Amino acid sequence: MKNTIRATLALSLALAASSLALAQAASSGPYRLSNIALPDVGVAKYWDYLRFDEDSGQLFAALGSHMAVINPENGKVTANIGEAVRNHGVALAPAAGRGFISDGDAGAVIVFDLKTHAVLGKIKVEEDADGIQFDPVSNKVWVVSGDAASVTGIDVNVDVNSGKADTPVALGGKPEYLQIDGGKAYINLTDKNEVVVVDTVAGKVTARWPVAPGGANTAMAIDREHHRLFLGCRKPQKLVVMDATNGAVLAALDIGEGCDATGYDDGYAFASTRDGHLSIAQETSAGKWEIVQTVTTRPWSGTMAVDPKTHAVYLHTCEFERPLTAFGKLDKTNPVKPNSYMLLAVTRTGN
Repeated sequence: MKNTIRATLALSLALAASSLALAQAASSGPYRLSNIALPDVGVAKYWDYLRFDEDSGQLFAALGSHMAVINPENGKVTANIGEAVRNHGVALAPAAGRGFISDGDAGAVIVFDLKTHAVLGKIKVEEDADGIQFDPVSNKVWVVSGDAASVTGIDVNVDVNSGKADTPVALGGKPEYLQIDGGKAYINLTDKNEVVVVDTVAGKVTARWPVAPGGANTAMAIDREHHRLFLGCRKPQKLVVMDATNGAVLAALDIGEGCDATGYDDGYAFASTRDGHLSIAQETSAGKWEIVQTVTTRPWSGTMAVDPKTHAVYLHTCEFERPLTAFGKLDKTNPVKPNSYMLLAVTRTGN
């Protein structure tokens, strides 16, 4: 029965992807929804952040109870990292040979071996652990805790049996996601409509920047070369381009409903939204950012990861029993179809 369901779904998705690709071929822009794979990830009633690992060429997909490791070239699951209550994201520290998974409902970070994917232990952090990133300057992973309004550092070589996280840094607002560069953590405070900057060596807040005319900023990507932040905002629905050196807002572009992730690659900025769209922006002239293409994806494919080598953008979602009509919060009365998890690939042609 399971194989029959997956085969039927695969056929319908292939037809849908083909139709979308033909429709998008007529539109301007280099990106196309080129493939929808159906990795056998097990139970996936919830899905959150994706991360692409440049070293292994694999994707890490947060699926609540476990983290699936997927080969995007063939859609095969190579590992499942379990022991989570409700995970959100993963940070990778290659030199230490470790990965770190934020488990929000457990208020913990799961430490695992990057080669074997075996769980090594858990480090307690504050409640609602969410976005997580590795910082090579402090040699720590930093995890934000939304309900606790804080960010916490953990040494990547922490003793998983007796070690502890650092003292949390109070942020004065509810964090959602972060990026780190040069010993600075840039953190979205979604309830304050601002970005807060934390010195990762001193463990102190050093700046607060408003994101207006955006608001409810949840997602964040970074262009480290040009010192730009790309903020996905929900109220109003904007992709905000911010100068990472001083917090100046350089652009605020209209996007879809329910932005969960932003990305940056090779001059393009991306905003993926739950209403089934990938907005693509580019600096069309000096200092002027514009949405240059909007790709139709699938409903509730709000998070993404980018492969900087192939320039492919990966998103994931599931099918629901009933059509979706709102994208602010997940309707828990609308069940997810069993075995319907899908991995979408939006690829680029030309230059």
